[in-house]
Amino acid sequence: MYAVIRTGGKQYRVAEGDRLRIEKLTGELGGKVSFEVLLVGGDGAAKIGKPVVLGAAVEGEIVLQGKHKKVIHFRKKKEGWTKKRGHRQPYTEVLITAVRA
Repeated sequence: MYAVIRTGGKQYRVAEGDRLRIEKLTGELGGKVSFEVLLVGGDGAAKIGKPVVLGAAVEGEIVLQGKHKKVIHFRKKKEGWTKKRGHRQPYTEVLITAVRA
């Protein structure tokens, strides 16, 4: 069984046992989180929500809070002008523990 969830402005297809990195969520390591379920499928016909599937739930456990690798933004012009900036996006790694229809 799989589900499509929405979190952090993005949609993810998940199944039980998956680990995924999503936009940073508040919470402690080992904490429980739940997500909005947009679609549930796998056993026969898929259930599509309007906008969410009523009675469906996807639960997960926070495994890691971290930051991605640094992304460098470098600008240069002919006159010798340069600007260098970096950014590290924070993320939360979640282990999907249950998908219920």
